Amino acid sequence: MSKKLGFIGNGNMGRAMMGGIINADVFAPENIIVSDIHEEGLKAVKEEYGVNISLNNKDVAKFSDIIILSVKPNLYPLIISGIKDDVKEDVIIVTIAAGRKIEDTEKEFRRKIKVVRVMPNTPALVGEGMSAICPSEAVTREELKEIIDIFESFGKAEVVAENLMDAVTSVSGSSPAYVYIFIEAMADAAVLDGIPRDKAYTMAAQAVLGSAKMVLETGMHPGALKDMVSSPGGTTIEAVATLEEKGFRNAVISAMRACTKKSKEMSK
Repeated sequence: MSKKLGFIGNGNMGRAMMGGIINADVFAPENIIVSDIHEEGLKAVKEEYGVNISLNNKDVAKFSDIIILSVKPNLYPLIISGIKDDVKEDVIIVTIAAGRKIEDTEKEFRRKIKVVRVMPNTPALVGEGMSAICPSEAVTREELKEIIDIFESFGKAEVVAENLMDAVTSVSGSSPAYVYIFIEAMADAAVLDGIPRDKAYTMAAQAVLGSAKMVLETGMHPGALKDMVSSPGGTTIEAVATLEEKGFRNAVISAMRACTKKSKEMSK
């Protein structure tokens, strides 16, 4: 891509995105700039990826056609205030913070600006991210495709309506935490049954990874895949029955509804 890309913020998510973008050859390193207040981290990312770096956010604003605001939600007003007079006229601002509406970003720039709201997740760090994308009305189809290409370089991406972004937070943005708890619980049970801890984590994590791939690659309903494993009177259906008895599904649904509710509260 001939355009220039900027990151304000050099945290784990920003670096994960950079790695995917560069490895997929979506942008060349010389067409990417990163700013942050921590010089050591900037030097490390320059050494790893060969990108341009700066301690001044204004340098990113002046350089970039697309700017990804990779900072905590509470920092957005301060960051935008510092760059709003320096960004290019046709710049696209990509926000990745929970609870940040497109309207909020437009108001802080104090002009009609192209905004794409994205909810990525941490598996982007290993190239298996899931990102939900919502563009403002000012973003063209071609520009939206460019943003999709960026986020598909380190996983999958889906375009959704903005009123669904709170639900997206619970189903993909925050959900890796639920899966980690599930893996940890399975490993704990395996250790209780005598399997060494390191092997238990590997077995549990690989089972989750393989099961997820089965859903994505076969296109089969998860319930049908579950039925394929559950032989009559067998071990699997015994475990499934116990999960149902203990309220496994209800616990997951309740947790996700609480997450969605919290995301809505943060948007107010």
